[in-house]
Amino acid sequence: MNTVKKMSLSLLAILLLLPILSAPGTGTAEAASASSSAKTKTVIGVSVATLWKSPGIARKLDAPSLAAPVDLTTWTAAMNTTEKRRWLTGKTETQALYGREVKIVQTKGSWSQVVVTDQSTSKSRYGYPGWLPTVQLKSVPASEWSRTSGKEAVVSAKTSTLYKTDGKSKLLDLSFGTRLPITSEKGEWMEVRTPQHGIARLRAEDVKVATVGKSETQPTGPQLVETGKMFLGLPYLWAGTSAYGFDCSGFTGAIYAYYGILLPRDASEQALAGKAVTKANLQPGDLMFFAHNNGKGKVHHVAMYIGDGKMMHSPKAGKTVEIIPIATAGYANEFAGARRYLNE
Repeated sequence: MNTVKKMSLSLLAILLLLPILSAPGTGTAEAASASSSAKTKTVIGVSVATLWKSPGIARKLDAPSLAAPVDLTTWTAAMNTTEKRRWLTGKTETQALYGREVKIVQTKGSWSQVVVTDQSTSKSRYGYPGWLPTVQLKSVPASEWSRTSGKEAVVSAKTSTLYKTDGKSKLLDLSFGTRLPITSEKGEWMEVRTPQHGIARLRAEDVKVATVGKSETQPTGPQLVETGKMFLGLPYLWAGTSAYGFDCSGFTGAIYAYYGILLPRDASEQALAGKAVTKANLQPGDLMFFAHNNGKGKVHHVAMYIGDGKMMHSPKAGKTVEIIPIATAGYANEFAGARRYLNE
C-alpha cells in the first residue's frame, strides 16, 4: 500500500510540473533568468558572436566564426559565392556584439544555448535564442556590468580597434554599435571596461558617448539615413547584425539601436512596433515592409525610406546594401505597410 501511495504522489508531482516544463522557453530559461540576480553576468567575449539554430551544423569554412577570437573578415571573405552565403539561411539565427549580455539556457558539449537579452522576439520573453560555442562567452562581475548608470562608448565607425592601455597593442576589432562601459576619457582615447582584457582603449574619434539609463537624444530621419549610408556596398549576411554583414532587419535594427532605440529583431515583428504611416506620408527614417502574396501574406522584408521615392536596404544573399526606387518591381507589389518609431 505504501508503494502505491508513493507512486501516486510521484505521478501527481510530475503532472503538476508538466505545465512549467512544457511552456516555451520556461523551465531552463527560468533558471537562466535567476542568474541575473547573481554576482556575475554572462556576456559575449568575441567581437561578433554568431548564433546558430543548433550546435554542430557549421561547415569547415565557418571555422573563423566559431573560434575565440573570431575572424569575421576571413569568414565573410570565404563566402565568395551567392550559394555559400545562401546556405546560412535557416541555419543561423542572429548575432550578438562584444560585451552584450546573454543568459545561458542550456549547455551541450562545447556549445551553449543562450538568449540575447536586448533583442526582443516572440520566440522567448527573455531575448533572441540561439546556439554558440561556449568559448565565446565570458563571465563578468555584475557590479561592473550593471548597465544602469555611468557612461558607455558606442562605436560609431564601421569598425574600431580595441587596444591595450599602451595604445599600441591591438586586442580585437569591434563592430559599429558595440557598447562598452567608459572608465575614463583621456584626450584622443576612451578607456573602457572589457569582459576579459580588463581596461582597454578605443580611439575617441571612433565612438560617441552615451549616458546609461538616460534617454539618448532622438535622431532625425535624415540622421538615420546618413548612418545607414555608411554601409552601402556591404554584402548581405543572413542573421547578420554587424558591420561585417547585415540581414534586412539586422540592418534597420542596428541603425536605430545606435541611437538607443531598440526595435524587435525580426522584420515581421518590427512591422508591429512603432506607429503606422501611409505610403503617401512616408518620411526619411520610416521603415517599409514587404510581404508574400502581393503584400497580404507574412512580412519577409524591411527597408528604410530615405526620401525622394527611394529606399535603402540589405536585400538578400548575393546582393549588397543598396538604394533603389520604392517603385522597383518585386517590391512595389509586395508593399505591406510602413511604420514610424520617432516621436513627432
